[in-house]
Amino acid sequence: MATGGNAIRGTRVGSGPMGEQDHGHQADRVAVSYWDALGNEAVRYYAAGIPEEEIPDTIDHPHSGLPAGRDRENPPEASRNEPYKTHLAYVKERRSDEEAEELLGDALQKLREKRGQ
Repeated sequence: MATGGNAIRGTRVGSGPMGEQDHGHQADRVAVSYWDALGNEAVRYYAAGIPEEEIPDTIDHPHSGLPAGRDRENPPEASRNEPYKTHLAYVKERRSDEEAEELLGDALQKLREKRGQ
């Protein structure tokens, strides 16, 4: 069997010449750098005509997950996450111990009346 080259093997029929220059016009854009607290840089590209106030001041850094800002010398600090609170913890924030005792007493009294005791 002869091993001849086939010029169209692996290419899509109707595809044009290979190369980026034939893929249309690329819009003008602006590169904006962001830095996180570890000194990592992330670059985001925005349309050249976008107003400055529409470009975000902070983003989440794609690798570290930390917030990243546009000021290299003063990057934003990582926000502190509050620990998970249970339902009981939220109730204790709203009620004092005396109020809780009173509510529990009322609920027990209603339950006893309902059961006929």
